[in-house]
Amino acid sequence: MTGFDCDVLVIGGGIVGLSTAYALTQASPGTRVTVLEKEDGPARHQTGRNSGVIHSGIYYRPDSLKARYAVRGAAEMVAFCAEQGIPHEVTGKLIVATERAELPRLHALVQRGRENGIPVRELGPAQIAEYEPEVRGLAAIHVGTTGVCDYPAVASRLGELSGAEIRYGTEVVRISRRPDTGVAVLTSTGAVLRARALVNCAGLHCDRVARLAGDDPGVRIVPFRGEYYDLARPGLVKGLVYPVPDPAFPFLGVHLTRGVGGGVHVGPNAVPAAAREGYDWRTVRPAELASTLTWPGSWRIAGRHWRYGAGEIHRSLSRRAFTQAVRRLLPAVEESDLHPAPSGVRAQAVLRDGTLVDDFLIREAPRTIHVLNAPSPAATASLPIGREVARRALGVLGVARV
Repeated sequence: MTGFDCDVLVIGGGIVGLSTAYALTQASPGTRVTVLEKEDGPARHQTGRNSGVIHSGIYYRPDSLKARYAVRGAAEMVAFCAEQGIPHEVTGKLIVATERAELPRLHALVQRGRENGIPVRELGPAQIAEYEPEVRGLAAIHVGTTGVCDYPAVASRLGELSGAEIRYGTEVVRISRRPDTGVAVLTSTGAVLRARALVNCAGLHCDRVARLAGDDPGVRIVPFRGEYYDLARPGLVKGLVYPVPDPAFPFLGVHLTRGVGGGVHVGPNAVPAAAREGYDWRTVRPAELASTLTWPGSWRIAGRHWRYGAGEIHRSLSRRAFTQAVRRLLPAVEESDLHPAPSGVRAQAVLRDGTLVDDFLIREAPRTIHVLNAPSPAATASLPIGREVARRALGVLGVARV
């Protein structure tokens, strides 16, 4: 295979793919990078359909990639936004216990925060009111390093700074790989591109792309939709307010997020989606639904957590039930305060035994790097993730690892 069109071909124009392109050219100037994105612009899926939160890293297991990259990435993201003039704000957030049963988990988060090097302040009910007058709880912790930013703007700027050739409206439909030479891909436009190395940052479709390359990813992406509302009375919330998460699930629960534009997002829940890009109940793609239903891990999740899932579906179908969930934190909210907002879909990797992959997952294959699990907090951690993927890709090229 001769006549390469580029050195590294990146599949996926979300924030992780574009951060990888940026890291490649920063670490090794002159590296020719091409990014292929099937949509007509960047950040159309997970990157552009989330709460916009710069996560502190408090939730994640010490020494995990999520913990290390989120803590480091949060500081880097704030600095990047400041340097590039991208809207952002370091607001801090409250994690609030509303029931006595949640207090041990809240105290465990305090310890985890300290282990991860994150400053945490413990609060009683009166101190909660000082931060958030309308929020009620038995106890809370304040995490000062949390913030918000405009992630689609970050992704766009990373793409520009990378100097990469970015082809939008270009889906990969076939991959041919020769481990001793390189990789060739056929695109939906009929073009064939040849590269010395391939990076798979396809997000919701990363496992499918891995199989196109001839690799067994060992996981299946099971899509979970997160539904949001806009708060009609944003003055009820000053910053960011979260419930105490259940460690049995990768989801943080319905939270309140004041964004960079001043509006307040409420959500998300977590319900199974009938398509990889199933942003509402009406969107069903039979082949993708079959992919989920034929994966043994999907049924094992359902068997273990059916009560939790049933509650999430009920809150999805009933705004009244969703409102009741929000009132645990914000008693003043009314059903009429919640106006539907665009949903997101989390690309959650699930093992065959039903285990939810709880850390970022990056695997190497001949001439190929696969990013197989990078849901939240991947946007926060995107700069460190991009450097790690770039390091591995440059290793494939024989360039000194950075």
